[in-house]
Amino acid sequence: MLQKPKGTYDRFGKDADTMLYFRKLVEALMDKYNAKYFETPLFESSELFHRGVGETTDIVSKETYDFKDRGDRNLTLRPEGTAGIVRSLIENKLYVEAKPLKAWYLGPMFRYERPQAGRFREFYQFGYEVFGCDSPMMDAEVISIVINLFKLLGLKGVKVNINTLGDKRSREDYRTALLDYFKPHLNELCDDCKKRYEKNPLRILDCKVDSNNPIMKNAPKMVDYLNDYSKLHFQKVMEYLDAMKIEYTVNHNIVRGLDYYTHTVFEVEADIKGFGSQNVLAGGGRYNNLVENIGGPSTPGVGFAIGLERLFLALQAENIDICENKPVEVYAFAASENEQVYIASLVNSLRLNGFNVDMDYNNRNFKSNFKRADKLDAKFIIIVGSSEVESNTLTVKDNQTKEEYKIKIDDIVEFLDEKLGDNHEN
Repeated sequence: MLQKPKGTYDRFGKDADTMLYFRKLVEALMDKYNAKYFETPLFESSELFHRGVGETTDIVSKETYDFKDRGDRNLTLRPEGTAGIVRSLIENKLYVEAKPLKAWYLGPMFRYERPQAGRFREFYQFGYEVFGCDSPMMDAEVISIVINLFKLLGLKGVKVNINTLGDKRSREDYRTALLDYFKPHLNELCDDCKKRYEKNPLRILDCKVDSNNPIMKNAPKMVDYLNDYSKLHFQKVMEYLDAMKIEYTVNHNIVRGLDYYTHTVFEVEADIKGFGSQNVLAGGGRYNNLVENIGGPSTPGVGFAIGLERLFLALQAENIDICENKPVEVYAFAASENEQVYIASLVNSLRLNGFNVDMDYNNRNFKSNFKRADKLDAKFIIIVGSSEVESNTLTVKDNQTKEEYKIKIDDIVEFLDEKLGDNHEN
């Protein structure tokens, strides 16, 4: 029997309903921030991710799905969303438009890694990017969006960990300090950290294997190598977070797993029982050099991404159900096969008038149809027999009160609107 590939899953039932509701929630929230929806290809030139995400990252060195197409072009399934948005920004010359440009996306990403709870090889991300604004106020606003979203979802115990990587000059000074510090301790670090030492020593701080190693805890801190401009930027970010009453902790070990970050980096976690290190639900930061690295003009950027599988697991662990309860408003059935055409016309008309309607397609008997209506939690049942067709009068039953009405077909929309009231949306 054919089965789905390892690390993927089928989305249906309540899981699908959760995704649909989450998307609606995000769409409404993004409207509040004047952000525009973006879609980019599921695969891009491999060079985009090598230049954007970084050659030294685990994503590019170990996890990307790379392939050649029939034109012998090197392509990669997108492992994250930011690089593709930046490529679109450059290719379509969107950087000349009014700034800041706010973009959001929601879609599948692909990484070859060991599947586990909340982590798949095909996974969904909701991401948000802002281009053309270097203000620390924007850093704080981006963080606030994540907090506001988690509040809307009902998550408790949410906290922000922030750090700064400084500007390019500060980062270079810090890199030199790390090289000097770790050099005599290389034999005490894991194999991955030994490779990172040569390519990107900042990533040593992000190591999960050596996270409790005393050598790691005593490593130089980025804050000690910031120039005045970088210090001021970070100070302003914290001032804006304070003004928004967003609690945060400065964590000097946060460097994020991607090479393109500068200045502010952050992670948002929730206190979810049993999640352990998986409790980080969102992460992001500023990337002022990324657009230029990919071939565009110097354009500051800042953003975040949220992995939806882990987020939905967190909601489930907290017994938070965000699915909308959408009972069928009307269930219609014919007394016999002769009235099926009439029913089809009626149901089509009701749907065009904005009602949530289902019907009997299988010519069930009365008892089976009433059971079906109950299972669908239908609010009203419409029954059509030969007498209803002749008189153009419908038999309508309130499935909660069990009251029965005779309603002219020309009056059915007005009747249902009145009975359903505010619970019905046209």
